Amino acid sequence: MKHKHIHLIAIGGAAMHNIALDLHAQGHQVSGSDDEIYEPSLTRLKEAEICPSTFGWYPDKITLDLDFIILGMHAKADNPELLKAQELGIKIYSYPEFIYEHSKEKTRIVVAGSHGKTTTTAMIMHVLAKLNIQFDYLVGAQLEGFNRMVKLTSAPLIIIEGDEYLSSSIDRVPKIHHYKPHIAALTGIAWDHINVFPTFDIYKDQFRIFGETIMPKGVIIYYQHDINLESILKPIQNKKKIPYQALSLTQNKKVSFDKNEYPISVIGNHNLQNMNAARLVCEQLNIDAQSFFRAIADFKGANKRLQKVSDKNGRMVYLDFAHAPSKVKATTESFKDWFGDKDLLAVLELHTFSSLNKDFISQYHNTLYKADQAVIYYNEHTLKMKNMPALEEAFLKKSFNHPNLQVFTNQNQLYEYLLSQKQYNILLMTSGNFNEMRLDF
Repeated sequence: MKHKHIHLIAIGGAAMHNIALDLHAQGHQVSGSDDEIYEPSLTRLKEAEICPSTFGWYPDKITLDLDFIILGMHAKADNPELLKAQELGIKIYSYPEFIYEHSKEKTRIVVAGSHGKTTTTAMIMHVLAKLNIQFDYLVGAQLEGFNRMVKLTSAPLIIIEGDEYLSSSIDRVPKIHHYKPHIAALTGIAWDHINVFPTFDIYKDQFRIFGETIMPKGVIIYYQHDINLESILKPIQNKKKIPYQALSLTQNKKVSFDKNEYPISVIGNHNLQNMNAARLVCEQLNIDAQSFFRAIADFKGANKRLQKVSDKNGRMVYLDFAHAPSKVKATTESFKDWFGDKDLLAVLELHTFSSLNKDFISQYHNTLYKADQAVIYYNEHTLKMKNMPALEEAFLKKSFNHPNLQVFTNQNQLYEYLLSQKQYNILLMTSGNFNEMRLDF
């Protein structure tokens, strides 16, 4: 792409600011706006000298010398800059539209599903990097060994973490519908994003549509024990379908594959599923199993994806992004099974719209059953900001159905409680940050 003048509306988002940083690094003229920018986006944009000097929306930034605009999901349909761009007829992309435009001539690999997609994408990227294979990427977390969450070059290959949430306020289709992969990995389906997909059937249908967008004679790698995936993929024609399950583990916790044993650095059965999906994607790229397992051996996981926080006095503390019911259940089970010789205290922060919604919370029934002790935390300020009704402790206890469940709304009290529970391993699960609670237990 020749050097362009590009403006990003809602530049502070996780993906958006990484796209801005990458485009700026390539020499494009990049500007942007946002009504608020949080860390680490703020510092990173400032260091690149492309951070807006003031927060807010400024229609005078939208001029005819712009080649195009990238619109973030955070910007509403009545955004003053968006309205000015529409009035002037300037080309507007949602960021997934832009990623597709950039990658039209590339081999596109998309990892989609309700859970495991960040880790699976990160595993593929880790292996390709270790094998010195050139590729572009878009991933939903900051990964060790990669400067940004986005890389857009002239490489012949792109790896995309495919989010099913909507693309923008004027492009109200799931991001995954834009990418048109040649190779797709589907990790599983469990209802999420109730605010835009009010029923499970509507949510599932987004993945059916995704399956149909895969290029003719493309490849679908899917988790074979997910009955929802089986039913969705069954009618899809003219695609090669490859089922997978979790890799086998030896007693000394090495992967057993094709009569060989390979060391790994991640924990949990769901990561053995993710690893097999990544292996099969790499196999489509002509990477043999031995090369894959040698390269993946030192992969320690993506940020906040079963990330070890502490290992003091024989007590493990891990942090995970789990927030949807299926993720909470899988992560809790995997952690308990892996460290089964010690009791587990599982802590879940209710932070998303779905997890704080009284009509959805019943979906968490029995998701924490593997934990010996369980804690639910939520920030009452978050409820107020989302204009949602209060949550009663009795309602939460009934919904989760755990015999040893406690509820906290104050992070300082939660911290003191966790600090005192020396007899447990601790698993912290959230898409937030426990209101910036310290994690030095």
